[in-house]
Amino acid sequence: MDIFDRQILALLQQDATLSLKDIAEAVNLSSTPCWKRVKKLEAAGLIRSRVALLDADKLGLGLSVFVQLKTQHHDNQWLAQFATTVTDFEEVVEFYRMSGEWDYMLRVVVADIAAFDRFYKKLIASTSGLSDITSSFAMEQIKYTTALPL
Repeated sequence: MDIFDRQILALLQQDATLSLKDIAEAVNLSSTPCWKRVKKLEAAGLIRSRVALLDADKLGLGLSVFVQLKTQHHDNQWLAQFATTVTDFEEVVEFYRMSGEWDYMLRVVVADIAAFDRFYKKLIASTSGLSDITSSFAMEQIKYTTALPL
């Protein structure tokens, strides 16, 4: 990956709707070499997808909750079942296996506390083996980006 590839990726992170012509002009390449680079980046999996980022507040989904979970189970079979169950919840927008005190962390996006309570009840009813759960409500989003530092 060279400077042209990094510039192309940076542009696409900011606006995936840019035309190939606009990208090529911005990185000082002609259209064909630029197109080949974009295709190569896609084939290599560096560009996973192109999506629209939505405004959660305007959609009535303004509450982000960070849920930390502990379990007594650390075998692959339990993890596979747990991962399948949790990823099926549309409210879960991020899901991580962690090091340290907590085993897993979720970012859950919902409309309000009542919606989170419904999610929480579904979560505990559909998963077994959790020994502790704590939730932290985001008071203010200070920074949010999907752009990776290139």
